[in-house]
Amino acid sequence: MIDYGKKINAAVRSIKPSGIRKFFDIAAEIPDAISLGVGEPDFVTPWNTRSAAITSLRRGHTAYTSNRGLKELRSEISRYLSARFSLDYNPDTEMFVTVGASEAIDLALRTLVSEGDEVLVPDPSYVSYVPGITLAGGVPVPVPTRAEDDFALTVSALRVAASKKSKVLILPYPNNPTGAIMTKEQLEEVARFAVEHDLMIISDEIYAELTYGRRHVSVCALSGMKERCVLISGFSKAFAMTGWRIGYVAAPKEVTDGMLKIHQYTIMCAPTFSQYAALGALKDGAIDGYADVEYMREQYDMRRSFLVSRFNGMGLECFEPKGAFYVFPSVKKSGGDGEEFAGRLLKEKHVAVVPGGAFGESGKDYVRCSYACSLATLKTACDRIEEFLK
Repeated sequence: MIDYGKKINAAVRSIKPSGIRKFFDIAAEIPDAISLGVGEPDFVTPWNTRSAAITSLRRGHTAYTSNRGLKELRSEISRYLSARFSLDYNPDTEMFVTVGASEAIDLALRTLVSEGDEVLVPDPSYVSYVPGITLAGGVPVPVPTRAEDDFALTVSALRVAASKKSKVLILPYPNNPTGAIMTKEQLEEVARFAVEHDLMIISDEIYAELTYGRRHVSVCALSGMKERCVLISGFSKAFAMTGWRIGYVAAPKEVTDGMLKIHQYTIMCAPTFSQYAALGALKDGAIDGYADVEYMREQYDMRRSFLVSRFNGMGLECFEPKGAFYVFPSVKKSGGDGEEFAGRLLKEKHVAVVPGGAFGESGKDYVRCSYACSLATLKTACDRIEEFLK
């Protein structure tokens, strides 16, 4: 009998399964279940984007691209970042295309983190950061964020968490799961802290286009910060292209060169037809002012306002998120934590939400609800939740 406990990497054994998928998988087995769990746009990828991929296949573009990705796509991404977020990256030396933003996060961690290095992670945050740090040999250090601060990262919390071993700060704003954003003034405070402690910053900006009431500001665009930042983004969320698996990284040449080494040996290149789809999305957007993105953002904004109002009306305190497509209501008044609330809600009313504890200890008294679904679906879900609370 083989003892697989001794054969499998200890770091892999230590990783817990995703708390998001657990409830999603259970909900999939319930015929009338409503899932507010998975963060995936309910919009189909716009036709012009799909058409660009189809055209590329008809023309026989089925071979590998450069490891960095299509040169034309990188050039368009560079122009897009400049026009939308005042970012300046050389598409030939400071950028490459990845298999979604998830690959870019993994590459950044494995390139920057050595055994024993500490990585500061706002808590709560996206579920992949902590396992990624662990697999890279690093030590994840949670930095609590609070509803009183609208879940923004504060320097006071960073000072408590940081040590001489701190090497990297992950800055994931707009934030999943809270929907929080960081203002320019808040980012400038964090930037000064990063310089003071000589930290590299991994800035995950996958939701940059999905902000409400104010434009996204990138920490990478602040004076003197480009040299210590790794920008990660992609097309999944704002462009409704989750299944296409297209992301990108932009960073100083020395960093992208290191990341590209791993990318070359593990991935080779992102899917070719998906790269042509992304190219079509950017070219069309440059012409029509990103009309498809704007339409989706308007729909999300309407749903966001609806959910915040309904949850607060039920007595589940919910701060108003300014980004992404999630609300993060507190369930303290229900008498249990997020795990208990989500489990009972799914069992009794067939509505799936994600326990906030899946995203870190600071989220344990909350649940994450995605509003990337129709307003009619959200209304039905809220009616069931209100019945559950009563």
